[in-house]
Amino acid sequence: MKTLRLDAVSRWYGNVVAVNDVTFEVGPGITGLLGPNGAGKTTLLHMMAGFLAPNAGTVQLDESATWRNPELYRSIGFVPEREAVYSFLTARQFVNAAARLHEVTDPVAATDRAIELVGLADAADRAIGGYSKGMRQRAKVAAALVHDPPVLVLDEPFNGMDPRQRLHMMDLLRAMAAEGRTILFSSHILEEVERLSDRVLVVVAGRLAAAGDFRRIRRLMTDRPHSFTLRSSDDRRLARELLAAPEVEAVEIRDGLLTIRTGDYGALTRAVAPAAQRAGVSLLELRPADESLESVFSYLVRR
Repeated sequence: MKTLRLDAVSRWYGNVVAVNDVTFEVGPGITGLLGPNGAGKTTLLHMMAGFLAPNAGTVQLDESATWRNPELYRSIGFVPEREAVYSFLTARQFVNAAARLHEVTDPVAATDRAIELVGLADAADRAIGGYSKGMRQRAKVAAALVHDPPVLVLDEPFNGMDPRQRLHMMDLLRAMAAEGRTILFSSHILEEVERLSDRVLVVVAGRLAAAGDFRRIRRLMTDRPHSFTLRSSDDRRLARELLAAPEVEAVEIRDGLLTIRTGDYGALTRAVAPAAQRAGVSLLELRPADESLESVFSYLVRR
């Protein structure tokens, strides 16, 4: 069983800091790396897979540095987010090339096994250039699995997959984790991480915002302060009624918009309609004002 460790790791590109003093470790099982686009997830994964050097700190697999350590590459299967396939090759040729690069004892048998695992056997002899995005993703996963690595590092592995392909891939990763593999995958989609991971790392603007059990982090996200904007037939009368509600922390009318702030998302959504009825006004619209992933993650950073 293998463990990936980062200790005070930073990486910058000129004046841009992509990763800022990040420390964590990833052991056997499935860990989700969650964060908005541009948060530094891809940079972290490239360093963990040994394809990028940290400017500060250390990245290790067990006790060995991942950077410029070819022996460790045999222990890691890496799926990049970017397209990394030659369109003129068939999936079988592409995966077989990866097997030979890893000096697998029987590359033909290993290629067949990896292609079967990802459900590409029927299309294995077609050129990858004619594949859908989801099929190309599966070809990349097969190439990462062909040498049977104990560690998998996957960057947005479900991109382009249809619901059936996504479920198949999740089942495959769960089965591999049950065998004792260390699996880290990145996503900017909360539901993907929720369905697959028990442990979560949340990264925002290159910093580690939260780490631990998914349920605890999801609770932090749900229980954070929320803002809603409302439109009604009489915003002032509705505002006066809502101010009396215990779940409402603040009410503001600005530029023709009624904004409500609350610490209890569920209680507020249940309270708005009765408040409108008591005020004798018609409720025209209720929508969250701060539900983007960026706002959720930024809240975690400030904690």
